[in-house]
Amino acid sequence: MRDENIRIRAAAPEDAAQLLDIYTPYVERTAITFEYDVPTLEEFRGRIARTLQKYPYLAAEGGGELLGYAYLGPFVGRAAYQWAAETSIYLRMDRRGQGLGRALYGAIEGIARAQNVTNLEACIGRPAEEGDPCLTDGSVAFHTRMGYRMVGEFDRCGYKFGRWYHMAWMEKLLAPHAPSPAPVRPFPEVSAAELRALGVEPEAGRP
Repeated sequence: MRDENIRIRAAAPEDAAQLLDIYTPYVERTAITFEYDVPTLEEFRGRIARTLQKYPYLAAEGGGELLGYAYLGPFVGRAAYQWAAETSIYLRMDRRGQGLGRALYGAIEGIARAQNVTNLEACIGRPAEEGDPCLTDGSVAFHTRMGYRMVGEFDRCGYKFGRWYHMAWMEKLLAPHAPSPAPVRPFPEVSAAELRALGVEPEAGRP
């Protein structure tokens, strides 16, 4: 169960240092991300700022500390794909299995619906061999619990720590696919009132 003292809020570039601290062990010790090198603080801050121009970037906060984060990003990037978005989530290593992931993903899904996004896509590394010390199928299990379905897998297309890894795509459909879909709303256009209704604390100054 999620701690009632945990709040979900909009993240900001100023959160980069704490969020990078959460992400770093995933780069250095796991194949959950296929990134080899820990990004610099400047690069990570830029990633957050670029994401927030169109998509939500949320943080789970408790006791004055950031405990996890989730965000959406473009799927492929071509115009015709704009109603689909790719999901990402990272939790502090000592706070996994406590309901934070479900809370963050629930909030992200609500915002995606408000933006008129219809498809959420998750790109997930999978171990090619049993007993891999750097990766399990925990992410597949989590996304399955969140209502995603497996749509495809690439065979041993990632290489990290001297091992090959599969890459799977999972998908969740949020809304019917209308013949003439409503335009996708950039995240800055989602109002503070809408965010609060979804259980997300908006940043100061959001109308």
